[in-house]
Amino acid sequence: MSKIEEAQSILKELGLPDAQQNEISGYTLLALCNIKEGDKWSKACRQSHGITKGIMSFIAENYHKVYAPNTRETFRRQVLHQFVQAGIADYNPDIPDLPVNSPRAHYAISQTVLETIKKYSTSRWKKAVNEFNEKAGQLMTIYNKERELARVPVKLATGQVLHLSPGKHNKVQAAIVEEFASRFAPGAILLYLGDTENKVLHIDRDRLERIGIPINEHSKLPDVVIFDEVRNWLYLIEAVTSHGPMSPKRIIELEEFLKNCKAGKIYVSAFPDFSDFKKHTSEIAWETEVWIMKFPEHMIHFNGDRYIGPR
Repeated sequence: MSKIEEAQSILKELGLPDAQQNEISGYTLLALCNIKEGDKWSKACRQSHGITKGIMSFIAENYHKVYAPNTRETFRRQVLHQFVQAGIADYNPDIPDLPVNSPRAHYAISQTVLETIKKYSTSRWKKAVNEFNEKAGQLMTIYNKERELARVPVKLATGQVLHLSPGKHNKVQAAIVEEFASRFAPGAILLYLGDTENKVLHIDRDRLERIGIPINEHSKLPDVVIFDEVRNWLYLIEAVTSHGPMSPKRIIELEEFLKNCKAGKIYVSAFPDFSDFKKHTSEIAWETEVWIMKFPEHMIHFNGDRYIGPR
């Protein structure tokens, strides 16, 4: 068998679903194990790889299979996510607290699977597979517990507690809901809260629809949307860590997207600290607000004629 066929066979015996026994999954396994066509599986080794410059480049260089750049999300969503869940791969092993959407995200073959795979095509293979499959449930239980413990809790004004995936970005989002809203939008209602893993962690579809926001395109919304019904003010807030603040371009996009919403719009860029704020000062649009998580009582306004209010 060719190496890609062997890789697919290994995935099948390790108990991966049919959807993760395909060619792209097999190539991913080869890349994670650093196995080339002429290598023996006993030479497999653990090395962290990003998706584009790591896994996809390895496949192109060693197997002459070139995947289009937009295939990156297919690798992430339909292969690596399941590999991590199954205990085949470790996510961000070198920097465990990286946010989910960090450009530095990386993957490595798990140590347990590596030791199993090294025995492929030997007399010890069947026993190694059986031992892995017996442990797989335990590994997943431990992995899921660790992920849950690392989640960022955020308490809504209603008392409901949501749990955001780990990372700096979501810590800022939690602070927006708990700290910013209570100080600068008291009594306002949370309409939308995204998450790096779940883009619609919280969405109030009825209210969004009533005030003229197209709910079928919520992905265009900023990270947090809060609505003050009494003043008819809509707070549109970006948590700025790995992506940009409320720039002129972003505001033009939102104005077009929200053209049927008659509420007064307040644009806010929220930063974890001053160092992150300084990186983006030249991008921030005038007539917008800035809030810094480390100094929750204060606001910086890039306004000319008024402070924190719609145009």
